Amino acid sequence: MRKYYLDNIRWITVVLVVIYHVVYMFNGIITDGVVGPFHENQYQDVIQYMLYPWFMILLFLVAGMCARYDLERRSVKEFVRARTRKLLVPSTLGLLAIGWVQGYFNMAISGAFAYMPDTLPAPAMYFIMALSGTGVLWFIQMLWLFSILLALARKAEKGKLYKFTRKTGAAVSALLVIPVYFSGLVLNAPIISVYRFGVYGFVFFLGYFVFAHDEVIGRISRFRFLFLFLSVLLGAVYIWLYYGDNYAVMPVAGSIPAVVFAWSAVLAILGSMKEWGDRRTKFSAFMAKREFGLYVFHYLPLSATAYLLHKYTEVPALPCYLLTACAAGAGGLVLYEVVSRIPLLRWCVLGIKKEKDHV
Repeated sequence: MRKYYLDNIRWITVVLVVIYHVVYMFNGIITDGVVGPFHENQYQDVIQYMLYPWFMILLFLVAGMCARYDLERRSVKEFVRARTRKLLVPSTLGLLAIGWVQGYFNMAISGAFAYMPDTLPAPAMYFIMALSGTGVLWFIQMLWLFSILLALARKAEKGKLYKFTRKTGAAVSALLVIPVYFSGLVLNAPIISVYRFGVYGFVFFLGYFVFAHDEVIGRISRFRFLFLFLSVLLGAVYIWLYYGDNYAVMPVAGSIPAVVFAWSAVLAILGSMKEWGDRRTKFSAFMAKREFGLYVFHYLPLSATAYLLHKYTEVPALPCYLLTACAAGAGGLVLYEVVSRIPLLRWCVLGIKKEKDHV
């Protein structure tokens, strides 16, 4: 039976990722690789603190749950083959096919071309731009790695751990915040802060072994109001403590207030969506079928629009936000619809074998 609440969580979270990136592009907290702030004090930057601690944790956890359901209808070999095509190919060959365009705007925004020697060969510049265009694809790179590790773990544990967590997972779901906190302290990339292998890998496996049980989600759903209250309260405390600090790097990203807020928000969303969002409409079906494409493509029109507005216009802040948001949302969906219909390119960029697979 299709779990529509997971589909809805994914596409809604991707929309929040788009909103986050629009605010991020003009933020005054993290200034590397962004156009930069309009004013010295930008209270709209608080949106980043509201979203960043939990939305990628939620996506990795839901991905782990979906991996469990996927492996109930596929063999491990089929699972690895499908994940490699869907995740590894777009995050590697996709960079060479179209990622260099994103890399161009990333480098233009950051002023990196000023540091490139005139004697640099064109092929070398192409590969530099392609690598610089990784952008949001870090998520699917890590997801592929975790999927391969899961395939190996599945062969080793033979379902014993999964059966054990059916009985214990519901009782300890809130207490799992403790190992989530400690996992966030290890395996963090030293330069590129988004590669937090410890916490993202741990919650991915939690999704597979613990939260894929209907009993666990059912119990969380019964306490949804408590988790909603706690997430609002803890979120306010987190923002009060750290507003103005770089929320994306240690020690803020791995702090106790950040992790406790993130985990309460994740449980609140899972429980609430299971109760209120486990249904399908025409719009939710449309978005659910295109959320991957929106995620992959939204940052290109977003960054291009922000760069061109900043360089060639003096448009005020509010129109800039609105134009950039429209470009990210509509542009991401249009790019997906176009690319998903072009043979070979759709395979390189989206992992789609046939045109009918784009939906």
